[in-house]
Amino acid sequence: MDHTHHSSDPAVADLRGGFTSTRFVLVEPSHPGNVGAAARALKTMGFSRLVLVSPRVPHVQSDPEAIAMASGADDVLASAHIVPTLADALSGVHWSIALTARQREYGPPQWTPRAAASLARDEALHGEIALVFGNERTGLSNEDVERCSALAHIPANPAYSSLNLAQAVQVLAYELRMIYLTSGAKANAPANPAPQAAAPAEPSGPRAASDEIESMFSHLERALVALEFLDPANPKKLMSRLRRLFARSGLEREEVNIVRGIAKHILLKTGRKDDGA
Repeated sequence: MDHTHHSSDPAVADLRGGFTSTRFVLVEPSHPGNVGAAARALKTMGFSRLVLVSPRVPHVQSDPEAIAMASGADDVLASAHIVPTLADALSGVHWSIALTARQREYGPPQWTPRAAASLARDEALHGEIALVFGNERTGLSNEDVERCSALAHIPANPAYSSLNLAQAVQVLAYELRMIYLTSGAKANAPANPAPQAAAPAEPSGPRAASDEIESMFSHLERALVALEFLDPANPKKLMSRLRRLFARSGLEREEVNIVRGIAKHILLKTGRKDDGA
């Protein structure tokens, strides 16, 4: 039994914060058994927040196969939050990482699960984060991938790299657990560790949430079209590359507002209507 929840140790308090601020998102899962097995994978690693985007079986939490595969993680399965879109699943999230089955030429930076877990630990200090998993057959769409801050890819056996959805969830949940536990141990380290290179400066303001960032991209795209810098008939990869650029920066809310202010003035100067959406 895990007794850490009853401890007053500040390191454990930080660890608990990481576990509760992390949500696992399954986009359009097809098989109830995989949903139940994913719930089990989360609970074995100390996580409990499961979000399902438009599952093929609408009431999957009560499906007998899902309950059987949850194997005691019935509470995680029953409390799974069902939403219609990935945008809804990422509501309130300021950083997310998508698991992809293949390397992608475009999109956010791509990491191994261990490196992704290290990034997630740092981002969890600033608020809600999410790990996003695609459909068993088709994975994640390009649009879904670009809505996320970063990508993770499990470097499986190239001759047979077919990981079951719940197994992929287990790998990421394990790596996250280990990095959260290690972070707790570091908090109890000696007071005078060996000198290290200066850490990068922490953001000075609150991070922007996913929906704020998406609104910024819509606003910026309209402005670039108005400038005729972006040709809607031949967009190439401009917005994908801009998303990649901004994904590396860890956008603060104030920075999003600055970009939107620039877009607003571009639209005003070019005589275009700015609906401010």
